[in-house]
Amino acid sequence: MSDSYLDILKRYWGYDSFRDLQEEIIDSIGEGRDTLGLMPTGGGKSITFQVPALAKEGLCIVVTPLIALMKDQVRHLRRKGIKAVAVYSGMTRPEIITALENCIFGDYKFLYISPERLGTDIFRVKLLSMKVSMITVDESHCISQWGYDFRPAYLKIAEIRDLLPGVPVLALTATATPKVVKDIQQRLRFARENVFRMSFERKNLAYIVRKTENKEAELAHILECVPGSAIVYVRSRRRTKEITETLRAGGISADFYHAGLDNTTRDLRQRRWQDDEVRVMVATNAFGMGIDKPDVRVVLHVDLPDSPEAYFQEAGRAGRDGKQAYAIILHASSDIRTLHRRIPDTYPAKEYILDVYEHLQYYYQMAMGDGFQCTREFNLEEFCRTYHYFPVPVDSALKILTQAGYLEYTDEQDNSSRILFTLRRDELYRLRDMGEEADNLLQAILRLYTGVFTDYTYINEATLALRTGLTRHRIYTILTGLTKRHVVDYIPRKKTPYIIYTRERVKLDDIQIPPAIYEERKARYEARIKAMEEYVGTESRCRSRMLLLYFGERNGHNCGQCDVCRAQDAETPTDEEMETLEALVLRLLDQSPLGPDQIAERIEAPKERIVAAIRHLLDEEVVETRDGMLTHK
Repeated sequence: MSDSYLDILKRYWGYDSFRDLQEEIIDSIGEGRDTLGLMPTGGGKSITFQVPALAKEGLCIVVTPLIALMKDQVRHLRRKGIKAVAVYSGMTRPEIITALENCIFGDYKFLYISPERLGTDIFRVKLLSMKVSMITVDESHCISQWGYDFRPAYLKIAEIRDLLPGVPVLALTATATPKVVKDIQQRLRFARENVFRMSFERKNLAYIVRKTENKEAELAHILECVPGSAIVYVRSRRRTKEITETLRAGGISADFYHAGLDNTTRDLRQRRWQDDEVRVMVATNAFGMGIDKPDVRVVLHVDLPDSPEAYFQEAGRAGRDGKQAYAIILHASSDIRTLHRRIPDTYPAKEYILDVYEHLQYYYQMAMGDGFQCTREFNLEEFCRTYHYFPVPVDSALKILTQAGYLEYTDEQDNSSRILFTLRRDELYRLRDMGEEADNLLQAILRLYTGVFTDYTYINEATLALRTGLTRHRIYTILTGLTKRHVVDYIPRKKTPYIIYTRERVKLDDIQIPPAIYEERKARYEARIKAMEEYVGTESRCRSRMLLLYFGERNGHNCGQCDVCRAQDAETPTDEEMETLEALVLRLLDQSPLGPDQIAERIEAPKERIVAAIRHLLDEEVVETRDGMLTHK
């Protein structure tokens, strides 16, 4: 099959050969073996399942929690003429049925699906009629309770395997400790252990921790010193805008990105950054998944990530072209306290979690015993305002209730605008009093979209604005006006999370949050925060080696380019310098005993190098200490 794989690679991607571990992983899954691929960010994971799936008959099911990424990959595959579709939370039942039936009858090659959809009856019924060639589990660390991003819905993948006997699984992840690697294979029911590891060492990437109490000034200084494209990560949406404005005021081209922006704005800003129209992207961790910009020269973290896994993945977006790049954390004295405050925010008290659950029932007016399989839009801001909560711990409480199996709390889903004409076409043409703008808009919709008289059809206001010359706001106003007149039914685009009840409402006394979901995971979260604390706090260990060791990779050499290695190099004199310094030290001690600080004051050289020379003289027993003073033997 090797030649076939290369032909597919050349035909669809234009490459003549595979990178690093890609071919070994493809051969393994292509031969029907359950396979786990450990590949760092930017390692080309998608090729490892897309190529063998195209070589096989049937459909590849791709399980991923990243809705933005699945939409992006479906779009890219379709541009290549490859049939692909996505199913995720927030789609209507008719939309889901249509997508699944396309996979049965439409000769589709890829079905991207969120893990939450795997357990639904409609998916499992339709699955039995699909010809499935392989299952790909992206971000597979999410299946492990030892992982930093455990998602209970991933546990349903093993159940799907029972419905597809003999279908191999390819698990992929960029961040997994040795314990997680073993757990992934057990939970996915691998026939036998089969792991392909790409070294996580990035020889062109310098890891640096810069201590500063004025982060914005230091940020601007670094960006002035390091030319090229950059990403700046912060924790809050508000901070993305603030820092962007500060950088712009200093003459640095910047824009901001977070999950709260609409799709069109995010796509525009991402494209401008990728095309180098904007140099710096200031973003939350919503930015970066699926981004393939090889020439990012520096990734800066203004706020500390809460795990080495998250940091390694985000930092790894720098220098994918193999040229020198920098991953820099700006570290202030207050950061560790801030980091530890995330623990009660991420794992609020159980009493608090039960309180949130109870108020959720009031919010939806859900009676005891009701709710099973109900789906409700959820406005976090409104909920917190109504019941006097802070958003972050509420978000965490809902995620813990999801893991405990009482509900399903989805992230914000981006639902595009939809329209259905409620008048027949002949009735529409008889209307005379809509106005020129409305007439032009309706004509544009009829030219651009089909099926608008029979079913809800997705529309794009930005496209309509280009065709009609109207502003998006004006289009919105016209369509909402036509909805009131019952000419159309217009559902504007909205971003909203959902609450899906996976069981009926229960009494608070009956809610069980077991240790595996709360106490044990909280302890592991605390351990990851401790690991980040050690990472930024060290001044004696190579930062690259620390990160590699965390992921189970033992490296016998220092990187030579992190701030710790550079400082150690600066402290170590050359052999010639050592001889000169030792001679000067001995000449002073021949005159009188002196303390180390006194010697340093009398020799013009870096103090670290003088200390190294004194240490060497002591080791060689050329000098000795008496009452804290050095003397020449």
